[in-house]
Amino acid sequence: MVGIVWQPDNATVGISGDWDKLGARQLLVQWTAVDDQSFIPGTDLPNVPVLPDWSRIGQQPWAQEVILGLAGYFSENRSRDNIEQLAVLSAQMAKVKTPLNVTGWYFPAEVDPSWSRAKELPALLANLPRPLWISVYDGANIGPAATADWLKTWLPDDIGVFFQDGVGVYARTAPVARTYADALRKRLGKDRVRIIVEAFRPQFGGGFRSATAAELKPQIAAFDGYPLYLFDGPHYVTPELIEALNK
Repeated sequence: MVGIVWQPDNATVGISGDWDKLGARQLLVQWTAVDDQSFIPGTDLPNVPVLPDWSRIGQQPWAQEVILGLAGYFSENRSRDNIEQLAVLSAQMAKVKTPLNVTGWYFPAEVDPSWSRAKELPALLANLPRPLWISVYDGANIGPAATADWLKTWLPDDIGVFFQDGVGVYARTAPVARTYADALRKRLGKDRVRIIVEAFRPQFGGGFRSATAAELKPQIAAFDGYPLYLFDGPHYVTPELIEALNK
C-alpha cells in the first residue's frame, strides 16, 4: 500500500484519516478543479465554497508525496467532450503554487479502449508537466493483452498509468485484474504502472458502500508487488476498515 486517492468534493474538503497505518505515504488528488470550480486559491476559476487546508494536508504522514490532479469534470462524458478545454485549464492549474510536496501530476482523463479520441491525448497533454499520469480501465472487456497493446499504440513514453482494477464495481475479480496489471507492465514497463484498488462495493438500493476487510484483503493481496492506491480514502477507507485490515 503506497497511497490513497482523494476525489475532492464539498463533503471531504476537511480530509482527515489515519491511512498511514496501512502504509500510505502518497496522496493522489484526483483533481484540483472540477466542474469549473477550483479547490486551490490563486486560479482564474471561482473557488469551491470551502477550500481545503492544503498546508495542513501537506503535513500529514499520508501526504508526504502528492500526485496532483489537474482539471476535470465529475461526468466522464462531459470530460471527454471537453478534453481540449480541460488540457488548457490543466496547464494553467499546474502553474499554481501549493504548499505540497508535488512529485507528479495527474490528468483526470479516464481512458478505455472504447474511447476513440484517446489517441488525441499526446498532443493535448504535451504542455503539461512531467512526471504525468492518467488512469485506464477496460470498460469494453477486450482483455488484458488487447488493452495493453491499445495503450502502447498511442501513449507517450513519459506518461504513466493508474489501472482501475474494476473489482469494486464487480467488473472483474481481483485475480483477473492482476492479469491486466501484468500485461500493462509487460508492454509499458515496470515504473509506468500503478494500481487503483477500488475500496468500495455497490450498495443495495443504489450508490456505493465501503468494502469490508474480508472483501478488500484478497483484493490487495492479488496485486502483490505493485504500488497500490486505495480509492478513495476519505469516502470509503474509514478508521473501522483500517483497524479491521490491520488485524
